[in-house]
Amino acid sequence: MPPQTLILPPFSPFSHIKKSENRTCVSPKRRKGRIFAHNIIHFVITVFRNIPPVTKNLLIINVIIFLAMTVVPQIGVNIDRYCALYYVESPGFRFWQPLTYMFVHGNFTHLFFNMFALLMFGGIIEWTLGSKRFLVYYLSCGIGAAFIQFGVYALMLAKYHNMFDAAQYSYIVDEGWNALRQGKIFMDPTWAKLSMLVNMPTVGASGAIYGVLLAFGMLYPNRELYIMFIPVAIKAKWMVLGYAAIELLLGVGGAADNVAHFCHLGGMLFGFGLLLYWKKRGTFRGWY
Repeated sequence: MPPQTLILPPFSPFSHIKKSENRTCVSPKRRKGRIFAHNIIHFVITVFRNIPPVTKNLLIINVIIFLAMTVVPQIGVNIDRYCALYYVESPGFRFWQPLTYMFVHGNFTHLFFNMFALLMFGGIIEWTLGSKRFLVYYLSCGIGAAFIQFGVYALMLAKYHNMFDAAQYSYIVDEGWNALRQGKIFMDPTWAKLSMLVNMPTVGASGAIYGVLLAFGMLYPNRELYIMFIPVAIKAKWMVLGYAAIELLLGVGGAADNVAHFCHLGGMLFGFGLLLYWKKRGTFRGWY
């Protein structure tokens, strides 16, 4: 079934009430509460059943990891230590982190908005590309975003390599790593900046999510969307261009908001390249 014709099956909000239940001594207020709760649960289950498999499993994995990090702090510390993305010069870097970092989120808001976007757009892209190809696309965008972030860090750190000799540079990085593990930073602003660039982790699925948004804008460019606080509908292609422009401006402007803007752009860039490659091979239909 094409994604644009995906319609959730209707259900009657009162179809679950047995006739015998009307004869029980339950107050009208409590009965309405039960009906409302049941309908909410029924709706969530119905929606969840209609989510294609890869999107569904990505949602489940991200939520489980976040809950594990929240409920058991020690697990959270270990996941952040070994699965978040550290720059290659950091003592915390591990080769698998360009994959695992996209399943780690810093807080509930970070998780919610990424998973909400995945729920809204991921299923449609999965229906369009197919489950296997969508999984390859999603992971490729996330991994590609990590390497773009590495490239940006390399450019930013070039001046520090010129400023310090190799031994001093390594000392600042190593001691900065130990200090950050204890919640401390250097007093010297230059040393602190160098340590933060190398040793602060990047987490979240945003790079992969921006790749999904790009795919939606390219495959369904004229689909109209409503964005919060904007009273008029916006075509998907303009939404994607707007997001890209904002991320570019914030990234180039060096916005001090602890957001990896170039990582987001990297996800879009790798997604664009992959879609072009598949389009050239005739792997899928749909373009603008």
